[in-house]
Amino acid sequence: MTLLFAASHGGLMAQGGMPIEQGKEEKLVSAAVEALRKAMIDPDKTALEKLTMPQLSYGHSSGVVQNQVEFVEALTSGKSDFVTIDLSEQSIRIVDRTAVVRHILSATTNDGGKPGKTNLSILLVWLKDKGEWRLLARQAVKVAIAP
Repeated sequence: MTLLFAASHGGLMAQGGMPIEQGKEEKLVSAAVEALRKAMIDPDKTALEKLTMPQLSYGHSSGVVQNQVEFVEALTSGKSDFVTIDLSEQSIRIVDRTAVVRHILSATTNDGGKPGKTNLSILLVWLKDKGEWRLLARQAVKVAIAP
């Protein structure tokens, strides 16, 4: 059975729409998402590498796609600088060893010393690797947030 965790609805829903408790794996994926959020605000090379797969494909809303080395370097160098990251409307769907996470990311940035704000719809693909959930792919799309 495929399970969907919808954070905005407060719990898991089976495909038939019946609410069920959030399972252990959904909690672990959610914790990995939160660890990544924190590591992107306060970049730590070791933490970022542990949270991501060497085969990472990290897509930005601009169309730029980075591998793991490029992603980590951009954050640790300050080229990409997240001051704050707020996540909302998160859903988690797990199939076997793969988790698909969607959420809205609202952030304040200071990329290369230039302040900014961004609102993105994010798709994350996590893979369970040696007992740990690690990010394999990410794609972002710009979204307008009502004032």
